[in-house]
Amino acid sequence: MTEDPLLRKIIHIDMDAFYASVEELDDPSLVGKPVAVGGSEKRGVVSTANYEARKYGVRSAMSGVMARKKCPDLIFVRPRFERYKEISHRIRKIFFDYTDLVEPLSLDEAYLDVTRNKKGNPSATMIATEIRERILKETGLTSSAGISINKFIAKIASDINKPNGQKTVNPEEVVSFLEDLEIRKFYGVGKVTADKMYRLGIFTGRDLKNRTLEFLEQEFGKSGKHYYQVVRGIHNSSVKPHRIPKSIGAERTFDDNLSSEIFMADRLKAIAEELDRRLKKSGVAGKTVTLKIKYSNFRLQTRSRTLDYFISDKSLIIDTANSLLYQEKLEDSVRLLGITLSNLNNEKPVNKESQKESVSVQLKFEF
Repeated sequence: MTEDPLLRKIIHIDMDAFYASVEELDDPSLVGKPVAVGGSEKRGVVSTANYEARKYGVRSAMSGVMARKKCPDLIFVRPRFERYKEISHRIRKIFFDYTDLVEPLSLDEAYLDVTRNKKGNPSATMIATEIRERILKETGLTSSAGISINKFIAKIASDINKPNGQKTVNPEEVVSFLEDLEIRKFYGVGKVTADKMYRLGIFTGRDLKNRTLEFLEQEFGKSGKHYYQVVRGIHNSSVKPHRIPKSIGAERTFDDNLSSEIFMADRLKAIAEELDRRLKKSGVAGKTVTLKIKYSNFRLQTRSRTLDYFISDKSLIIDTANSLLYQEKLEDSVRLLGITLSNLNNEKPVNKESQKESVSVQLKFEF
């Protein structure tokens, strides 16, 4: 039997509570205590929490005030991104010892395509185990892994045996694995979508699979086709070593709420300067400027404007952001402002050939 070219061996490596684990590594006195990285209990937002804190319900993106209520003994640690980047770079060097097809998603996770790898090892499971052992030995940090035929399933699988574990979903197991999976565990299905699926009687992958394409497209629009395919093991997105950013932005949370547009305009200058540095580093320009506003009641609002030409000049970004700020009256005092530039000039035309649907999940394939 010939090998299906779309049946790949994909590993998703995810570091366990990465930021918090680095802080524990550098400060052993934190070990065994509930720790949250990011901001402060007064104004900040949790970037990540260790597993001791998660037992109390502390989660990333939660306000420091709420995190403190859930865990009175919570220890807040200010993030040290340069340190996280340093260790992330060391981890990625390990990845490249096995394959050049590495797609970082963030500092703490990445996809690896090891279908053909530098070690000549036919077992993706063994490679994942070896990588995790090396990460632990060379950094002192634990990681988890998911291994399967595509990125979607590998991503889900990496969460099954966390922390410090891994899960392989072999080709012949893909269908049953997805059918038995709770719908909220499908990667990309957030709380709002999950609640809607519950109302439609969709609680598991099997329930989702029993719905027709027409039904799913009617209820979920373009995402309907995606749900129809992934529950059947169809997800042909390749591992992209050089991910093209779709947007570049910068934002800032303020120590005190701002109620005057004059003060906000002043803060936008500093945010635009940070965005300007990031744009210069990336060497891109964009057409769409989006102003992000988070009010004191945590309500989020965005205002966007698409220009007829690409811009990267700081003064033009500031002018556009200011016009968006004064576009309409603010609802309340503001705790956060951000500027994002999208519709960038680095986008490539879509290759329709690469979007052809194909799957062969029953093929015997050593994992």
